[in-house]
Amino acid sequence: MKTLETERLILRQWREGDETDVFAYASGDKVGPMAGWKPHETVQETKALLSLFRKENETWAIVLKETGRVIGSVGLHAPGRKRLPVPYDFELGYVLSESCWGRGLIPEAARAALCFAFEERNARAVAVSHFPFNLRSKRVIEKLGFRPLCRIPNSWLRYDGVLLDECVYLLTREEFFRGSESGNM
Repeated sequence: MKTLETERLILRQWREGDETDVFAYASGDKVGPMAGWKPHETVQETKALLSLFRKENETWAIVLKETGRVIGSVGLHAPGRKRLPVPYDFELGYVLSESCWGRGLIPEAARAALCFAFEERNARAVAVSHFPFNLRSKRVIEKLGFRPLCRIPNSWLRYDGVLLDECVYLLTREEFFRGSESGNM
């Protein structure tokens, strides 16, 4: 994937050695469960995940410039997991270390990924979703200009066997550029 840069972040391909930074946040009790996955118990779990990320080539490592450390991920995933009432080209996904919450870093990283999707990959629409209890993610999605599309009941089987609803949003190419021009992005 192409390296992207923002004011505070570098979005880059995953590298050997990133597992140390990722395990530091993926093993906590808040980050994974908010995204629907169980906290990592071993660095080997983290290494396996990053190996998959490298193979799929859909997810960037988010590196905080001030520290040079990986603090999360942002991805543009191929459609297919969800059956939505409208076509879309990518599904946006993201995760951030709890220590970095509340600093506007995910909207910053996601805007860069969305620019890439719409400007370089000619996407027509991007979908994103959150679980009803994940209000932080809902606020990020709203800041990015996505509009509510639908709620899919019992669509995600969480690691603990609980079925969760997903609140799904959509952002079209036209909406993205209109928001960018008006300064709302």
